Amino acid sequence: KILPEASREVWALDDGLQMSKDEVVLRIKAPYSSFGLYETAICGILAQCSGWATASRECVKAADGTPVISNNGNRVHPNVAGIMDYSAIMGGCVSGTTNLGAKLSGTNAVGIISPNVSLIMGGPVNAMRSFDKHTAQEVSRIAPVNVINDETREALDLAGVLGQRLRAVEISESSDEWPVILRLTRELRSRLDLAGYSHVEIFLSGTLTPQVIGNLVTGKAPINAFQVTGYIGEASP
Repeated sequence: KILPEASREVWALDDGLQMSKDEVVLRIKAPYSSFGLYETAICGILAQCSGWATASRECVKAADGTPVISNNGNRVHPNVAGIMDYSAIMGGCVSGTTNLGAKLSGTNAVGIISPNVSLIMGGPVNAMRSFDKHTAQEVSRIAPVNVINDETREALDLAGVLGQRLRAVEISESSDEWPVILRLTRELRSRLDLAGYSHVEIFLSGTLTPQVIGNLVTGKAPINAFQVTGYIGEASP
């Protein structure tokens, strides 16, 4: 839109393609005066977005087929959160948590009710019962657990109330002690299955890194999706 039609040529790699060190990813051939004003902005876009996409690709590779969701809206300014989610999705995440990121990437945003709402309402059962009553059915019922009681107790209570409408429970772990997470998810999966709730998936969120994700995958943790917070949003440009 800004380059003169008579003397302009632009080449670029498609979004999401892998690049190597010192590889040219964008080349603009036109009178400098027509695009020089935008040079700083173009460099900033390429630097920041490629950092987010690269961090996403590392997590997705470590997950080895288990879906990865970008949950980094609380790590960046809201003016750029949608672009960050778009970049993460270009890097391989199946979705993000912002509406703008979903719109830009043609995906559906994944949202989980805040644990703070559960605390205010006296627990996740009260919160999810109200959520289920007042929210359209096409919105997935994904509930955080380990808010007041332990993960297993709250997950069983939620499944008992919502039944087949409960898609998943979310465990939030800030620890990188993956053996602890492995034991926890195995116990939770076993208890849900024994109680007849094998349809309920287990999401793991937190400050996950590719190393932790890879260890959990190697250990065959029964995790249906990784919600990565921090590693993508805080990635270096």
